[in-house]
Amino acid sequence: MDPSGIISGLFAGIIIGLIARILVPSMQPIGCIVTIIIGIIGAFAGLFAADALGYGDSFWLVFLTQIFIAVVLVAITAALFRRSTVD
Repeated sequence: MDPSGIISGLFAGIIIGLIARILVPSMQPIGCIVTIIIGIIGAFAGLFAADALGYGDSFWLVFLTQIFIAVVLVAITAALFRRSTVD
C-alpha cells in the first residue's frame, strides 16, 4: 500500500466514523478521537470484508459495508463507555 492510499484510507475512516456516529441513536459518551479511530477500523475492516465476500470492486457496496461495521463498532464502544462511567 502506498502512502497516498494510506492517507486516503485515513481520511475515509474519519468520514465513515462521523457518519456512523450520526447514525447511532442516543448520546454517545465517546470523544472525537475515539470516533475517528473507530471509523478507521471500520473502513479497513469493511474493505477486507468486501474483498472476502467478493464485491470489493463495487464502491457503493464497500462503502455501505464500511459504514455498517463502523455503526456496530460505535454502538458497542458507546455501550462500553456508558457502562464504565455508571459503575
